[in-house]
Amino acid sequence: MAKKIPQPTNPPRERAFLVGVNIHGKKQILTLEDSLTELALLADTAGVDVVGELTQKLHSPNVETYIGPGKVEELKALAEETLSEVVIFDDELSPRHQRELEKALGRSIRVIDRTALILDIFAQHAHTKEGMLQVELAQYEYNLPRLSRAWTHLERQAGGGGGRAGSTGGVGLRGPGETQLEVDRRSIRTRIAHIKRELEKVEAHRMRYRAQRKRSRIPTVALVGYTNAGKSTLLNRLAKAEVYVADQLFATLDPTTRRVQLPGDELALFTDTVGFIQKLPTSLVVAFHATLEEIAEADLLLHIVDISHPNALGQFQAVQETLDEIDASHIPMVTALNKADLLKNPENAREVLKDFPKSVSISALTGAGMADLLHLVREELFEAYSPIHVRLPYKQGALISLFHELGQVERVEHERGGVVMQGRIPGRLLAQFSAWHIKPNHVNNHVYEDVEENDVEEEV
Repeated sequence: MAKKIPQPTNPPRERAFLVGVNIHGKKQILTLEDSLTELALLADTAGVDVVGELTQKLHSPNVETYIGPGKVEELKALAEETLSEVVIFDDELSPRHQRELEKALGRSIRVIDRTALILDIFAQHAHTKEGMLQVELAQYEYNLPRLSRAWTHLERQAGGGGGRAGSTGGVGLRGPGETQLEVDRRSIRTRIAHIKRELEKVEAHRMRYRAQRKRSRIPTVALVGYTNAGKSTLLNRLAKAEVYVADQLFATLDPTTRRVQLPGDELALFTDTVGFIQKLPTSLVVAFHATLEEIAEADLLLHIVDISHPNALGQFQAVQETLDEIDASHIPMVTALNKADLLKNPENAREVLKDFPKSVSISALTGAGMADLLHLVREELFEAYSPIHVRLPYKQGALISLFHELGQVERVEHERGGVVMQGRIPGRLLAQFSAWHIKPNHVNNHVYEDVEENDVEEEV
């Protein structure tokens, strides 16, 4: 009789208690209730079970514990009652807040914030070398000011990247009078510098790859949107690809590029990028600089909005704010109102189209609206022309040729060190000329910026 082989069992999920605070006068895209709902989804994605939540309204955070002393006592009682192992705050806590809260709640209960939770999810979902380096960098920079004065070990501090931290030689020997904390900090800073050098190599490779794509003259479309809006599903639909898709936040981190056939036998490269979220940690924006440049260098942004979400407009605004932060808000945009199939009345999607620029209602899951979307994308890439007035250095011969080849030239004036060109070009090319735009007030007065030849050389 065959012996039954026991199957491995998944470890029990941690129990978490959520805390949300409404600070008077602080700008919030989502309501406190919606923000905590999103935090619960993040916790579930990270493999944590939410067993309760606590909220408080404050004029300003408590200096020591973020929430008031009375709420701390209430939180401690609720956490013990629900057997919570971790308390997750919906805002980023300062190192002092975290230390004081853990002291008040007892050492058996860990305290983390929204940033730490997102970093943990990113560590789980990063699969390429670039993605893992970016997450590790963000983790180290987040943890550096949070090292305790007790004996620390970098393997624990690094989270998902801890195994690689040892490659710098570990903690090493201490010098005279040097505390363990100082050794740990020095070792982390060394590792941070190493990761940044590695990411610079990745960024250089990306720049060469982007330059090659531009020479091919195939336009690029970056898919942007709030996390779980359906970007990967849409890319799979348009390119008949097999990008990983899951109904969870941050299912994919690493950018994926696929060719898509547009109407009229035109081609475009569509790139799926990391999803955005409200309160996106600054450390992540910095760490993912090279990846986010894929968005900033795109010819067109395709903004996917989950129209079935109760706060779709808030999510749209959160993405717009992040685009402003990475200097990509000037790029032409098309909006796809996705998941229309989940609406009780699909006609509602058409009613809200007026609230979004250049938008179309679609369902990436069923394929509804794909033809309209592709026609709109083609129109923006190849047919929509925008007025432009630039002063291009002579060394930018490729851009001067591009203007003549694909644009509608209305006026050319040669000056010392450069050429002034006025006319219309496809909207997708605007970003390539952004560094040499002539300011509107100068245009009206027919006065151009006085740029010396040496300045032109340095700018190039």
